[in-house]
Amino acid sequence: MIANRTVTVFGAYGHTGRFVVSQLRKRGWTPILSGRDADKLNLAATEHPGSEVRVASVDSPQSLDRAISGAAAVINCAGPFLDTAVPIVEAAIRSGVHYFDVAAEQAAVLNVFERFADVARVAGIVIAPAMAFYGGLGDLLATTAMGEWDCADEICIAVALNSWKPTNGTRLTGQRNTGRRLVFSNNKLERVDPPPGRSWTFPAPFGRQDVAALSLAETITISHHIRAPEIRVFMNLAPIADLRNPDTPVPTPEDESGRSSQIFVMDVVVRRGSAERRIVARGRDIYAVSAPIVVEATQRTVNNPGKIHGVVAAGEAFDARDFLNSLSPEHVVVETL
Repeated sequence: MIANRTVTVFGAYGHTGRFVVSQLRKRGWTPILSGRDADKLNLAATEHPGSEVRVASVDSPQSLDRAISGAAAVINCAGPFLDTAVPIVEAAIRSGVHYFDVAAEQAAVLNVFERFADVARVAGIVIAPAMAFYGGLGDLLATTAMGEWDCADEICIAVALNSWKPTNGTRLTGQRNTGRRLVFSNNKLERVDPPPGRSWTFPAPFGRQDVAALSLAETITISHHIRAPEIRVFMNLAPIADLRNPDTPVPTPEDESGRSSQIFVMDVVVRRGSAERRIVARGRDIYAVSAPIVVEATQRTVNNPGKIHGVVAAGEAFDARDFLNSLSPEHVVVETL
């Protein structure tokens, strides 16, 4: 058993950060609450008596070094990750601790893969961006569906949400994350307009829905380690409309854990020639479910030192099916169709 069970959570007082802190404590880890706002950190600490508070800012490398000093890993929950990922990854490398985040932005995730791959391998640490609902879950599902296949002709991921009440952090990220998105087509990432929408028949309770092409972290993580010339990601239209509406409220807790009533289905189809494989994940609250995903990744990495290192995607770093089984049925229900 690893002696050091301390993990720094940067952005610990944010919406997703609070779920991450709770999940760490539930599993017997000791979270260090970190972020730039001392008042919010101290308020968050009242919910978790005994938790250490360390104020830090991405503008101060010394404060980041202090925030993760003595920790086995750091989980970055503070978006926009275009602004926070690089400084915290650099601090993790200086301190020799593992780094995880819950980023959905393509540009931030791609930058981490391109910028830190060599230095992370030399440092002997794991850097794992997008270890969350966006990026991580789709990657694990696609990897599981691939099974023994060494390549596929096409991977399609379709996400259905009954609604999307975005956090303030999500809105801030959207404002920061401007510009043309990346699609993976013809075996390469391209900055082109997304392909046109289509319809998709989801499992219950969603059924047939019009969907639009989506450009998020899955495109980066899956193309990093799975050979498929076409990777397509879609979402049904209702949550996209919610996200674009400035009057859509923030998530409202509906149970003692703080989860909202939002439900999701993530439907993944992998095609090779005439053969298709399909796997589906169902659950509640895309923010809440990111916590067990990133904490499970942290736990597996810290408990198995030296097994993996470098910048990694979820399905590349871990046994994807076993990882999904560890989340089910408490957090997600996974079914092969």
